[in-house]
Amino acid sequence: MPPSPAVFAERATDVARLPSGAVEYRLEGDGHRTVLVLHGGHMRAGLALGEEVYADAGFRVLALSRPGYGRTPLTTGTTPAGFADAAAELCRTLGIERLAAVVGISAGGRTALTMAARHPSLVERVILLSAVGFLPWPDRRTRLGGRAVFGPRVETSTWAVLRFLVRRAPSLGLRLLLRDLSVLPARKVLAGLSAAERATLAGLFTVMRSGRGFVADLLPVPDCAAQVSRPALVIATRHDRSVPFAHAESLAAAIPNAELVDSRADSHMIWFGPGYPRVAAKIREFLAAD
Repeated sequence: MPPSPAVFAERATDVARLPSGAVEYRLEGDGHRTVLVLHGGHMRAGLALGEEVYADAGFRVLALSRPGYGRTPLTTGTTPAGFADAAAELCRTLGIERLAAVVGISAGGRTALTMAARHPSLVERVILLSAVGFLPWPDRRTRLGGRAVFGPRVETSTWAVLRFLVRRAPSLGLRLLLRDLSVLPARKVLAGLSAAERATLAGLFTVMRSGRGFVADLLPVPDCAAQVSRPALVIATRHDRSVPFAHAESLAAAIPNAELVDSRADSHMIWFGPGYPRVAAKIREFLAAD
């Protein structure tokens, strides 16, 4: 029998009322230096994914809900540039003068790059994980389907159906969701995960929400990659269907000081699978470099 979804507990968050608008955030850890995390689509500050690598390396984690997700309204920032400025404002409010890195995951990648370009005195490094770049994205089918299925008026019902399916038939639900996250057959991706990973991934899918943020993520963003002066680590997989590997290649080519790493993961969710320890070691090495 397939494992039941693990409980993916949402962590406590706060809301900062800034002149630029409200920003939901979570600040955790006892380290002297801070890594800022901008999660991807359907995620929010209370959902910690892949953050252990920073905590284990001795960093505090500052996770933000991007506009339209969680308790951050679309009116805060309204654009990646505007929200990058709001994030910098939040750092000042929290007494954070320097960020060891800003981490951009999936659709959060463009905001991370924009923040590094606009605030180089604040951001020391950039880490991009399965990140959307500045190539045309998504394709027309995904754009139309995303608006129809994850638009603000229907996303609650969509996620209710997905939660029901994942809870009642985890393997079937995961295969359905993984189809859009990997170019490999969903059965093969699922077979490459441990029982614990399958349960954790299923648990994550049961707490995701799209809010008003996902439709906003589908809008084009001005290309600022060449303006990023800080070192960047670009990690992606050639098996990603959601964000093609070409995005990582284009970012690594455009950012003056960037390193591209093929995670070799089976899907967009690079934290799951036997190859992730190598990726985590690379992240720790990058953060420790002079």
